[in-house]
Amino acid sequence: MRIRLESPTDFPAIYALVKAAFETAPHADGDEQDFVDRLRAGSGYLPDLALVGEADGALVAHVMLTRLPQSGVLRPAELLMLAPVSVAPGAQRRGLGTAIVREVLARAAARGHVTAVVLGDPAYYRRFGFRTARDFGLRNGDDFPDENVMALELAPGALRGAKGAFHFPT
Repeated sequence: MRIRLESPTDFPAIYALVKAAFETAPHADGDEQDFVDRLRAGSGYLPDLALVGEADGALVAHVMLTRLPQSGVLRPAELLMLAPVSVAPGAQRRGLGTAIVREVLARAAARGHVTAVVLGDPAYYRRFGFRTARDFGLRNGDDFPDENVMALELAPGALRGAKGAFHFPT
């Protein structure tokens, strides 16, 4: 798989990929593909942190990090949200999701971003170093179970002394 930045010409294929990737996911709500479009249209969109994975001329994976609105978080000044990680159904369970997540996190760190948060499966996201956000003093301002709301320091100590709440966009 070759990982590259998404481009506007990819948007229809990304929409279809995200929809297919979540059609049978146990916690999907059927809106994931529209959620990605809303994130892309929002002020938190970071085009240099929106990636696709390509194999044999087709898109097989997608991930993005976007700026997350927050209230009362004293440190850090900015949280990034890892959006839905999408892998084409026929390409799942081959390490493509892991590869594209590692790449987007590495690019974020290289660009000076220091934190990321995600709403997802702890068993999956712990492999990247995510821990519950509460471990860092952060609260999710939504009604999601604490174990599914996780944070990651992209720079050591970036969340030391963090306080406050954040909300996931809808």
